[in-house]
Amino acid sequence: MIKLNFYYLWFIMLFLLSIIFFMLSMFLVYNNSIYFFEYNLYFINSLNFCYLIYMDWISLSFISVVFFISSMVVFYSMQYMGWLSYSSIRFLFLVLLFVFSMFLMIMSPNLISILLGWDGLGLVSYCLVVYYSSMKSYLAGLITCLTNRLGDVGLLISICWMLSYGSWHFLFYPGFYEDNIYLLVSLSCFTKSAQIPFSCWLPAAMAAPTPVSALVHSSTLVTAGVYLLIRFYDYFNFNMYMIYISLMTMIMSSVCALFEYDLKKIIALSTLSQLGLMMLSLFIGLKDLTYFHLITHAMFKSLLFLCSGIFIYYMNDIQDIRMMGSVCVNLPLTTACFNISSLSLCGMPFLSGFYSKDLILESGLFNNLNLFIFVLFYMSLGLTSSYSLRLFYYTMIYPMHCYSFYLIDEKIDFMKFSIYMLTVFSIIVGCLFMWVVNFDLFFLLLPLNLKLLTLFSIFVGVWLSFEMMFISYMFMTSFYFFNSYMWFMYSHSFILYNFFYYLSVNSSNKILGWGEYYGAYGLSFFLLKFSNNLQSYFSSSMKIYLLMFIFWIMILI
Repeated sequence: MIKLNFYYLWFIMLFLLSIIFFMLSMFLVYNNSIYFFEYNLYFINSLNFCYLIYMDWISLSFISVVFFISSMVVFYSMQYMGWLSYSSIRFLFLVLLFVFSMFLMIMSPNLISILLGWDGLGLVSYCLVVYYSSMKSYLAGLITCLTNRLGDVGLLISICWMLSYGSWHFLFYPGFYEDNIYLLVSLSCFTKSAQIPFSCWLPAAMAAPTPVSALVHSSTLVTAGVYLLIRFYDYFNFNMYMIYISLMTMIMSSVCALFEYDLKKIIALSTLSQLGLMMLSLFIGLKDLTYFHLITHAMFKSLLFLCSGIFIYYMNDIQDIRMMGSVCVNLPLTTACFNISSLSLCGMPFLSGFYSKDLILESGLFNNLNLFIFVLFYMSLGLTSSYSLRLFYYTMIYPMHCYSFYLIDEKIDFMKFSIYMLTVFSIIVGCLFMWVVNFDLFFLLLPLNLKLLTLFSIFVGVWLSFEMMFISYMFMTSFYFFNSYMWFMYSHSFILYNFFYYLSVNSSNKILGWGEYYGAYGLSFFLLKFSNNLQSYFSSSMKIYLLMFIFWIMILI
């Protein structure tokens, strides 16, 4: 009997599927066409249950990116997780379920099938976060799952609301549905994309294995909310509060990354910062550029996670950046890939992150932003380069404080092959996508000081990071706790939970429990009390009996 290696098999299948979907998306861009496939499941009165597949260049190119990154992650996991045990096969099929849920969510404009994929992402992400079966991973999985369930509430209410309109195909009826339905959908997307105040689950989900983190935080779970908002974009009436929420998410995550020492949590907070940038660019009207940044961010962020996984793999599972200095001496090629992805994150010219980030920043200047948003926008850009340089200093330049008996090997293996492929795409995908989809057809004319403001803010961030490396404990200890615990967001959510829980308990006693008091249970309780009182009255002393006799005679008279 031939024993197949499922990791090889699924790597080849996913890679071929990504090429096929990319070719199809380019065909649709060239012909400027859209394909619908509708399958009727059930029909009753005026309500039609049917499954719809909506194929345009956005959905097909995004699913090709998801399949490409998942193929690289599967190939990487073959060595990282091992491929000889039953648990590794379980891990593989969990990852495939995760990718299939994302496929369901991307390809259909029907809210029911979107909810299928949405719930699949939430439940499978819980299984992947708790994969290591430690108490830390269980707690992180619960935070992840329950926060995502909050978002499901908005989708479920909007599905029930849309039932009264006779169809869940929101693409067919623009301007027909209530605005509140779209507000509920945007609330769901805020929980999935971890905007304030739902941000605390994103760093907690780092308890998952590193290949899962690379998949979740680059192209699947966290980008599902942004992708759904891009899909619903034409029907939204955005207000300024949403812009401020995304701005605060950008600033909060960047500041917290400056005070974090866990390698994976720093990269997770940088993902949160980029999600805030995507949301902000979407809310100021740059729909296509948001999608462009979504694609480029998926490439370099998955590379960043996979390189950090190699560091952790060879460093005896150490994630503290203060322990892993000078890894460039032993892992030169891996650190080169790590630094390329980090520079792409900062917006280094002619890497993939530069094309999308620079276009968003310069196009945002034409959208009548007020001074407060303008300053915070550029400040968050500087903070991105600040925590990236801090990460570079601690991992590459800082002296090593790790054990002396570890073994590091730089030979080409499965993990190295994945990061080399992703490095090539992290360099070329920005300019390639821009040329293919023609994002550079509009001309942006800016004065010299605004054109150089992006570069100036990056240099200010680098200088700030350089200064912070040599200033120890400048603030009070509570300030460091405040930033390393994400502005105590989890504590605030616990206070809110307590408040609403006690409120619901009190209201349920008053509202939901009326049947207990006025129904059969209340009547039996009243009869029991009445008979007990009557029995104690008859078995009491003679004085009480005579007193009551006199009392009743007076009433009769």
